[in-house]
Order: sequence, then C-alpha cells, then structure tokens
Amino acid sequence: MSDTVQAAQASPDTEQPWHELGLRAEEYQRIRDILGRRPTSAELAMYSVMWSEHCSYKSSKVHLRQFGEKAPATDALLVGIGENAGVVDIGHGWAVTFKIESHNHPSYVEPYQGAATGVGGIVRDILSMGARPVAVMDPLRFGPAEAADTHRVLPGVVAGIGGYGNCLGLPNIGGEVVFDPSYAGNPLVNALCIGVLRHEDIHLAKATGVGNLVVLYGAKTGGDGIGGVSVLASETFTDSGPSKRPAVQVGDPFLEKVLIECTLELFAAGLVVGIQDLGGAGISCATSELASNGEGGMHVVLDRVPLRDASLAPEEILMSESQERMCAIVTPGDLEEFMAVCRRWDVTATVIGEVTDTGRLTIDWQGQRICDVPPRTVAHDGPVYQRPLSRPGDQDALQSDAPTPQRLVRPVGGDELRATLLRMVGSPNLAAKTWVTDQYDRYVLGNTVLAMPEDAGIVRVDEASGLGVAVATDGNGRFTRLDPYAGAQLALAEAYRNVATTGARPLAVTNCLNFGSPEDPAVMWQFAEATRGLADACLRLGVPVTGGNVSFYNQTGDSAILPTPVVGVLGVLEDVSRRTPLGFDAEGDVLLLLGETRDELGGSEWAHVMHGHLGGMPPRVDLAAEQALAGLLGGASADGLLTAAHDLSDGGLAQALVEACLRRGRGARVELPAGLDPFVALFSESTARVLVALAPAAEPDFTERCRLAGVPVRRLGQVQGAGESAELSVSGLFAVSVAELREAHEGLLPSLFG
Repeated sequence: MSDTVQAAQASPDTEQPWHELGLRAEEYQRIRDILGRRPTSAELAMYSVMWSEHCSYKSSKVHLRQFGEKAPATDALLVGIGENAGVVDIGHGWAVTFKIESHNHPSYVEPYQGAATGVGGIVRDILSMGARPVAVMDPLRFGPAEAADTHRVLPGVVAGIGGYGNCLGLPNIGGEVVFDPSYAGNPLVNALCIGVLRHEDIHLAKATGVGNLVVLYGAKTGGDGIGGVSVLASETFTDSGPSKRPAVQVGDPFLEKVLIECTLELFAAGLVVGIQDLGGAGISCATSELASNGEGGMHVVLDRVPLRDASLAPEEILMSESQERMCAIVTPGDLEEFMAVCRRWDVTATVIGEVTDTGRLTIDWQGQRICDVPPRTVAHDGPVYQRPLSRPGDQDALQSDAPTPQRLVRPVGGDELRATLLRMVGSPNLAAKTWVTDQYDRYVLGNTVLAMPEDAGIVRVDEASGLGVAVATDGNGRFTRLDPYAGAQLALAEAYRNVATTGARPLAVTNCLNFGSPEDPAVMWQFAEATRGLADACLRLGVPVTGGNVSFYNQTGDSAILPTPVVGVLGVLEDVSRRTPLGFDAEGDVLLLLGETRDELGGSEWAHVMHGHLGGMPPRVDLAAEQALAGLLGGASADGLLTAAHDLSDGGLAQALVEACLRRGRGARVELPAGLDPFVALFSESTARVLVALAPAAEPDFTERCRLAGVPVRRLGQVQGAGESAELSVSGLFAVSVAELREAHEGLLPSLFG
C-alpha cells in the first residue's frame, strides 16, 4: 500500500493551510508534536474541525467544570455531562433525556436550512441516547422587530423550525421570541429536544468489542455543510456578514423521520453496541469520539462512504456535516439482521470499518493510509485555554445608572397607567407570539398536555399512570449584561419557577450559553461570572446540569450580543391531569399574589420599551424563596387546589394579569396592595412571584399552606366576567376590556410579518 502518512513523514516542510482552517500556529505545532511529523491533509482537516471552538470547548472547559464540581447530590441523574445528552430518572422505570444546542450563525447565513438542521441535529442527539424524541422547543432572539434584516431572518427561521419539526411529527411545546438591537446581524436560534426511554434502553457513544463493525447509515454524504457549524460557529461575523461561508447543511425531515423509526427498531432488537449521530464535524467527530470512548482503536475505509457527490475529496468527506446520518457499532453476528432492518426502512447502510485494539484511528482512501492518529487527541485532548478576563470598563457606570424616578419619568394616575399597560402588552417582547407558534404543530402524537403560551410545555410520558414532564426555557440578556452572575441565576430561577407553576417538581437543567468572542476579555469575564452563577444556583436548588452547549463568537465586528445564557429546566408530574394552566377559568375565583414586590426595574421591559434604557441592577435573586414557592405550588397542584397559576417576570403583574385574562377570555377585578406605588405594583419585575386563581372555598387551606411554607400571600381580587366585553379592572385606577387588550396584545407580529 502506498502511504500518504509515510509521505507526510518524509516531507516535513510542506506548506499546509492550517491558518485557513481556523488553527493557530501553536495548535498546528501541537498537532505535529502529537504525531511526530506534519499531519496529512486528511488529519489536518480532522483536527481543524474537532479543535474548533464549537466542537472542543477550548475556551470554556475551564469554567464548565464547575457544573460537575458543584453538582448537587441526586439519585435522578442516570447519564450526565459528556454524552450526547443527559438522562434523568423520572420514576416507574421511565427516564427522560433532554438537551439544548445552538444553530446561530448558520441561521443567519441561510435562515430556513440553518434553523431546520438545528432541529434535526438536536433530535439525533436525543435519538442516539436510545430515546424516542417526543417534543421540541425553540428559544429565539432577533434584532429589532421592525428592522429589514429581522424581516429576512425571522420568517425563514420560523418556517425552518416548523417545516422540519412538523414533518418529523414532533410537537413544538415552548420556547421564546425576544427582540433586541444587539442580536441584529447575529440571531440566536437555540433548539431543545426531549426524549423518552426505559432505564434499560440507554445507549452510549462507545466503540467497544474488537472486531465489531462500524456501520454508517442514513443519508449519503454530500458537499453541503463542509466544515459547517464547526467552522462557522467559531468565528466572529464581520459587519458585512461571515467572512467564511461554508455551505449550511441541507435537511431532509422525511429521511430523518425514517431514520428515527429505523434506529428505534435497531435498539429494540438489541442490534447496536454503540452509537453516535453525525452532527458538527461529521465523520471526523463520529469516528474519533466512538473510538476514544471505547477500546481506543478503529480502522475505516473512507472509499466505502456512500456519496451524493463523487467529486468530493477525502478531506471534504471527513469534514462534511450532511444531515440525517448515524454511525453504529455492530457485532459481525448481528450485521445481517441490522442490514435487514435498514432495508425494511429503505435506509442506506454501509460497513465502513471495524473496531481494533491498536489505540489508533486509521483511515484509508483509495489504497493509501491517509490518517493514523491517537483518537483521543482528536476528540477529547484538544487545546484548553485560560482566556484573559477583564470586567468591562463601563460596568460600574452601567450599574450606577439605575432607573430611578429622578432619571426616568414614571406614569402617575389611572390614565397614564392604562396607556402604559396597553403600550407594554403590545411591545415586541411582550406581544403575543401566536404568529410564530401557529406555524408549529403543538399537539401531534397526542401527548401534549400544555404548550405555548403556557408557562411550561408538558408532555405525558405514561398513559397508564399519567406520569409526565414539564420543560421551560428562559434567559434575559439585559439582566446578564447588568450583572452576569445574577443574570444567569435569574434565567435559571425563571425557568425553574415556570416549571413549578404548572405543578411539576423541577429535576434537572440544560443550558445554551450564547456569548460574544472569547478573545475579548470583557466577554470572557461575563462568561465566567455567568457560569459561576449558574453552577452555584443549580447546587442551591438541587438541580444538576445534565449537558448543553456553548456558543461563542456571537458578534458582528466589535459589537457583541448581550450575554445570553438560555436555561432549560425539566420537571416531573406524577399525574399530568393535575397540572395547573395559566388562564383564568371560573367566575368568582379568588386571585392571590404570592411573593414580595419591590421597586426593581433595572433591565426591565418597562425601562426598555418606554425609555430605551438599560442600567442599574437586575432584580434580586432569592433562591430560597423560589424553592419554597416551588414546593408550595407542586403540593397545591397535586391536591387540586388551584384553577390557574402564572409566574410574574417580564412586564410584571400587569403582563401576568393580561395574559391570564386573554387565555380564556375572562375579566378580573383587582385591588393593588396598599402602601405600594401602583406603578411599582404593576410593572416591577421582582422574582419569586406567582399569580394564582382558586375557588373561594379553597382559599383558607391554601393561605395556611402559604403561611407554613413562609411564602408571602396577598389577596388581589376575583375573576369577573367573560367574553370580549369583560374587563380587567384595577380598582380606583382604570379598566380596559378584553377586546382592547386582545387587539393591543395580538396585533403586532401579524402587522409586521404578514
């Protein structure tokens, strides 16, 4: 065999395009040191994609370790950080796997396919754990709602998410749509998937068993996505767009649907020893990770990879991120049955290699050895950087610019408060998102219990017992900009509270950490503080981080996005029929406000919408109060005491009242707490607060439970009236009809986007 590896050994001075592939000089030298020679072009391609920021976490590893070091003790965690997705025990032999990832830069370059393949990739991560995917969610962030580029990006992103998820037959049960100037030119498209499995069905990405076969199955490999997200997500956009434009992956949801069913049948038949989906870095990732997690050796014949484009060079095949592909480890005795299952589903499957005991990943192409590397050095032992940290120079000035009455004019009197409420509920971040969510199928599969605009999405897991899970995602870039440590904790607290508000017991966390360039010390300070805050809060609340994603280089030129940690929380309900929805339902129900309201408007929607202001400190974090509130709500929901519950967050009490009234077309009469400025009572964004409705007969029992839990409770009023003529009346100040609220709340996005 002629040997490209030997040729590399014999020609150490050959120039190589390591810089063009995103490697630094010292990284290229380290590859040479590892191999004892210069790399072949195929090896250089593998290292470049696997050592990219997106795949290697080289700037974030030193901070992410806290999620393991500070992990709370729990028996619920079955598979933690390090696998394709975390797995948690939800009882009765059932487990749930969930994870969130980013597809930000591809979605800016090509909105439809970027968003669609983001959904497809996260679904395959969940599938690779042995689970059936059962639901998806999508937290989204865009530039100003009226901006021309938002009108280019947002419709395509929403269509891509809906088109791919709807074709897969997966309900989209939640997420967010947020607008802010910092995301102009750099939208955030985060995708979450939830899967269900029995404990005994967990699968891992390990190539074990010398002599076992490596089978690539699913779509053929094409030229789309060469380098893909592994390169694109590892570079800052210039003012005119990305300076590197590798082709964005092109998705085929119908093929993915068949791939899901084929894979689940392979699992059920016990035909899979180890498995890995092909996402970022493609075959480079799948082969090196499987090998390094298993016996440590693998041999691959790259000629055997089925191609859509016969002109692809071996480096391109290794780097291609074509979608809808999986890589399985199969025993020789099971191969025939494995292939028969694939044929039944009309899924292409090819043996491309075998597991060895050499401790090397070797790859041949057209009779030549083009790759001979220690797989762990590719997959796991990439560079690790302790990036310089520096508190932003404007941080102190920003925090001192609090939205006090002396700085920002506040509304006074009923007419001004009424006008402020109507403007707020119709502003981009607070307006109804039904124009978006109506493009998603929320109820396919028949197990969706709650979906947008509820506080959390809920899916039933077990039809017999009613066992189910609730999931919510949250994040507030303005809060994190004001105080990264507290901002990350506030994102966790809100998602935790949203899950608890439905009656679920919060159990585990996933996160997608979206930040600017790690080469900027100010950005790295924000990242370090946010990571520390999130790890500390997870420990305090007893909810472990099961996995997630870091997305750096989210900036255009020198302008970084707001630091945006998006946190997903999963909770469990023993009986989904006992969940609590957010909408007021019955005439005469009593309305209670739980928690304490303070004058906390730093980073608030009111300051943003009415004054374009960002300054001061975000609301105070009170994790003990969040925990007490969650316990109270879970017990009350299980015992059927509550008819409705809605957390208070963006927009404060005013927004919660409007959304609860509109959900079922009910009015309400409320009286604001005495001694508190009505403006603060309506628009403060103090945390650990929930608005609940319950039958009058249940009030004594519930208020006693509040007393025992140490949760402040205040009677606000009652549900009153039904239909569009019903009113939300704030005693002594103003009243506004359901019809007028609906017009203000639901009209914005259709007017902007059609």
